[in-house]
Amino acid sequence: RCLSDWSSDVCSSDLPRQNRFRGISGFGARGWLFFDAECVFCTRIARWLAPILERRGLALAPLQDPRVVALLGFSHDRLMREMHFLRSDGSRYGGADTLVALAREIWWWRPLVWISKVPGIMPALRSWYRTIAARRSCMAERCVAGPCLVENCAGRPGSSS
Repeated sequence: RCLSDWSSDVCSSDLPRQNRFRGISGFGARGWLFFDAECVFCTRIARWLAPILERRGLALAPLQDPRVVALLGFSHDRLMREMHFLRSDGSRYGGADTLVALAREIWWWRPLVWISKVPGIMPALRSWYRTIAARRSCMAERCVAGPCLVENCAGRPGSSS
């Protein structure tokens, strides 16, 4: 069933049943990846990741779920800046650190873990992630939040890119 407050046509039913958010201990998940379900770009990635994470005992949930604010203890605005990963042991990661934490779980992503240990790489990854996160609606070929405020974005009024 679609949540009526979501601005996109993404429904919780679009993800496998065991990935619907039920709480951190639900379905025996070892961790939860929280993503922006109002973002077409993020949702495409979440759909691609769902079976990969599920095989590893991890699950997906939308950041828009009202329980996520209470679970992670961040304001709505802070939550929406980046994806978040919460392990069942309480470890939390955000943004680029989420990518590295997930790389520890997915064998073919492990080179990212190794690369992240090189001095200067994590600050560069975090900067890269923030840039992508700020443009994520534009990367989906439309800005869902109205006129885009990101410079050089295809969705920005008057932009030629």
